[in-house]
Amino acid sequence: MKVLVIEDDRSTADYVTGGLKEEGHDPDHAASGPIGLELACTRDYDAMVIDRMLPGLDGLSIVRALRSSGRDTPVIFLTSVSGLDDRVEGLEAGADDYLVKPFAFSELMARLNALARRSPMRREEAVLKVGDLEMNLIARTVRREGQSVDLQPREFRLLEYMMRNRGRVLTRTMLLERVWDFHFDPRTNVVETHVSRLRGKVDRPFSTEMIKTIRGSGYVLNVPA
Repeated sequence: MKVLVIEDDRSTADYVTGGLKEEGHDPDHAASGPIGLELACTRDYDAMVIDRMLPGLDGLSIVRALRSSGRDTPVIFLTSVSGLDDRVEGLEAGADDYLVKPFAFSELMARLNALARRSPMRREEAVLKVGDLEMNLIARTVRREGQSVDLQPREFRLLEYMMRNRGRVLTRTMLLERVWDFHFDPRTNVVETHVSRLRGKVDRPFSTEMIKTIRGSGYVLNVPA
């Protein structure tokens, strides 16, 4: 899932985005209300996690603005504002769920998955297909030629990025930034190691290869000729 986290507390934001990445999801983070609203209005997300108390623009105003503009992306309020009236106000503003701090990441993840399953557009958004390779973003499953492919969370995220960019040469730097969130070169072979493992699961058991190395440039995933 592509998830927007609008949270000004750095430790909470790191906890949520870090957990989402470990589960193989793709989070964006905004530390203020205005930046969060801009991202929410200009990019497509499968779900949003929004704090109520934010600098510049509060969470209620963000959700009301989204609903007024016709955007129906599922929203969970994640906040320390815990009164009954506060929860009712948040839901009436247009939020789909309300989780009070402190919280367990496992519960937040379960609620996000439940919202994704209820989304009326989930089939179109949740399934990626490239040739005989199919990825279900909600069920977190991968199949090729009808056979199940068991991937670790980081392998899943790597393959998702490749499938979303089918036919495009992806450089090592691009993969480090989008899959590992490294905005510098750690001087390790982490990309090469994970691509090799991914090939061992997605390509080698089958008759044709989909992941190609472009010498001196990077990697590309495409339908076999």
